[in-house]
Amino acid sequence: MNFTPTYRPPAWLRLGGGHLQTILPALYRKVEGIDYHRERLWLPDEDFLDLDWLRHPAATSPRLAILSHGLEGDSHRPYLMGMAKHLYNCGYDVLAWNFRSCSGEMNLQKRFYHSGATEDLRFLVNWVNEKQQYQQIDLVGFSLGGNLTLKYLGEETPPPIIGKSVVFSVPTDLGGASERISTGFSKVYSDRFMRTLTQKIRLKAAKVPEIDLAPLALLKTLKDFDDVYTAPLHGFGTAANYYASCSANRFIADIQTPTLIVNAQNDPFLSAACYPKHLTQKHEFVTLETPEQGGHCGFTQTGLHDVYWSELRCESFLLGKN
Repeated sequence: MNFTPTYRPPAWLRLGGGHLQTILPALYRKVEGIDYHRERLWLPDEDFLDLDWLRHPAATSPRLAILSHGLEGDSHRPYLMGMAKHLYNCGYDVLAWNFRSCSGEMNLQKRFYHSGATEDLRFLVNWVNEKQQYQQIDLVGFSLGGNLTLKYLGEETPPPIIGKSVVFSVPTDLGGASERISTGFSKVYSDRFMRTLTQKIRLKAAKVPEIDLAPLALLKTLKDFDDVYTAPLHGFGTAANYYASCSANRFIADIQTPTLIVNAQNDPFLSAACYPKHLTQKHEFVTLETPEQGGHCGFTQTGLHDVYWSELRCESFLLGKN
């Protein structure tokens, strides 16, 4: 199903367009009252994930929300903390997991994380299902984490404990999004990602000497980085093959979990193919909503530090309010 829901940013943010609606929440939003408990989960390949929990006392919550962050994000980004706080206040326990290399400590293996690394999400879900006492697990993803979530749901049938999923600002066509974010003013986001990715590959090369840093100075775009590092390190060969293999658009048709995709029309990260209306128009389980405004992981409701529209929309879908 496809809808254009009613979302209107506050008047002071409306005229700024997608860029301002993206940048101001990312830089200036403050989320108070989050006190994560961190747990390290060891993986079968002797690497680790750092998990940040919000738990109600005495195991009183029957539902868990697993939150997946975006490219070069972590559990402390404002959009993730805002969602964690809101869902916790709605009665959920919350697990905000940090992808490999994103928790503040470099991971141990040669590899990092990437847009299609569903093996880590799958291991995490199965571990929670086996070790924790929940009746239902819902999944919430942002940007890269949204693509990861959709791929996970569509590439095989998830365990029955998975209830619903909501994803925001998802580059469901990775190749198109990579081009979009490297053009015009959007290149400011690409440049920021390139700075942190460059720092990480240097840290990784210090531990893994076979990683060649010689091409690093020549890389200008995320596609360049993915061609030289992301794709080869994770077995895809080239960026084109990585994008083709991992884009959520390949997997949406096979999703059988009630899922909401929310992609704002003025999102400065997304290309036209990231609004896959042809895949969702008659889909039994997947709803695509494309509000006119919202930016990328924005959706400010009133003030920068208040509850966001995205958090209210997530609540209403997960809890069956509409």
